[in-house]
Amino acid sequence: MKFKFLFAAALLAGASFSSFAQTHVEGEEYYKADQLNNAKELLLRNMNNAGTNKAVCDFYLGLISLQEGKQDEALKYFNEGIQNNADYAYNYVGLGIIDLKKGDKKAAEAQFKLAESKEKKSPELQINIARAYYNADPVAYAKEIDKRVNNARKFNMQDENIYLFEGDVKKDAKDFGGAASKYEMATTYNPDATPAYVKYANLFTQVNPEYAIKMLNNLLDLNPNSALGQRELANAYYNAGNYKEAAEQYSKYVQNPNHFKQDENRYAFLLFYGGDYQKGYDYSTDLLKQDPKNFTAQRYQFMNAAQIKEMQDQLLPMAEALVAAHKADPANKFAPIDYLLISSELNTAKRPQEAQALLEEAIKDTPTNREFYKQLAMTYIEENKLAKATEAYEGYLANSEKPGYNDFIQQATFAFYAGVENKGTADADKYYAICQSYADKAAEILPDNYKPKKFAGDIARQKATEADAPFAAVPAYTEAIALLEASQDPSRYASDAKEMYNYMGNSYLEKKDIAKAKEYFNKYLNFDPNNENYRKFVEGLK
Repeated sequence: MKFKFLFAAALLAGASFSSFAQTHVEGEEYYKADQLNNAKELLLRNMNNAGTNKAVCDFYLGLISLQEGKQDEALKYFNEGIQNNADYAYNYVGLGIIDLKKGDKKAAEAQFKLAESKEKKSPELQINIARAYYNADPVAYAKEIDKRVNNARKFNMQDENIYLFEGDVKKDAKDFGGAASKYEMATTYNPDATPAYVKYANLFTQVNPEYAIKMLNNLLDLNPNSALGQRELANAYYNAGNYKEAAEQYSKYVQNPNHFKQDENRYAFLLFYGGDYQKGYDYSTDLLKQDPKNFTAQRYQFMNAAQIKEMQDQLLPMAEALVAAHKADPANKFAPIDYLLISSELNTAKRPQEAQALLEEAIKDTPTNREFYKQLAMTYIEENKLAKATEAYEGYLANSEKPGYNDFIQQATFAFYAGVENKGTADADKYYAICQSYADKAAEILPDNYKPKKFAGDIARQKATEADAPFAAVPAYTEAIALLEASQDPSRYASDAKEMYNYMGNSYLEKKDIAKAKEYFNKYLNFDPNNENYRKFVEGLK
């Protein structure tokens, strides 16, 4: 892509991408960067464009066909390439590769010799022949490979193709540090060697994305209009968790005429995760205008809209349309976030049973996703089915790597009210036992928190006889109150505090201990000083 490098400096900052020719060059770059499907799409797309060398397209399409196991198709491409330009050396190399695959080394060597007659003293050609031998059998043809690499060095030791090949060999041997060094050398000798930057970046994009980002920025500093570079940099930012930067890079990439249509959906996705919801919604909406059946764009339109306060009234029809499209075509699959957002919207619309059906499908699809169980529990809360909520939340806890204090308290709460829901039945004691079990687990994490002790008192009140009810919770509430009052900010727990103080006051009132009763009632008033009726009641006690 040297011609791009030469022209880049002359371009104005706001120049349109449409001013660039779309030729075989971009497809060749993608092939050398090991992105075969993308290479194939660009080569076929640009085959008949002005400036495209069809013989080059045929060569790389032939190589791709070989890697797809389509030898006859590869043969057709190589022969068409020779017909398009008999002086282009590389399609003879392609024919030689086929001969090697057939085990006919002599015929292959004749093709390689013919290629050399077309392009003398070419390091790139020598490396292509070395690759042919390497891909056929790196051990059996070790001498031939060394000979071709040495030829390439003799012709031009600074040719980037030498170091791309050597880097690939080291990568195959899992010597990733050595591979990175070779790819970096390729960029040193030819700063416009786009595939070398990408190969280097791909070694690090998952394990150390900052390395990848730095290398790809180096590429785009030299060639800012490289679609491959823009795309890979956006992906590197995404792998680093920098969604906003990824979206900004994709915004440039999707304007490039060599972008891929499917990546437009990825841009909408990145806008969502980058927090640019309005832009994500607008972009997805534009995609849907172009193709109303674009299910992915439909998903991202809803996902972004769900984050925009002003659009809350418009969410339900979007959610319904998504569910309908999902049911109509098995290919229209939901991701976890779709299940969660849509079920939440259905639940908000007081349609919990529809939300439950969707979440049960989600759980069947991905049974280890704990958020599905948590959301399912909330749909049962909407129906006041606390036993069902308890069962669903158990799935959330079972799939949590390390449940925390709040998780245990939530399940204790669900189970307690499930017991109340089933009061008078054998199931009530089962749910109270679950409540106490999780309250105890919470206490192990935060032994100074009052809430687990309060649960013990709440359970005692529910299980007590009518006669014992005024006194059953006193021991547990006494401990809970002591812990609450020792906390840094008791006012945070005003509701629980008032409930326990009122209970304790009434309990001592029942025992005719007026002084003790007043003590607790006055503590209640500390949390509710404007309750005049309550104050008059306390002042009237004698």
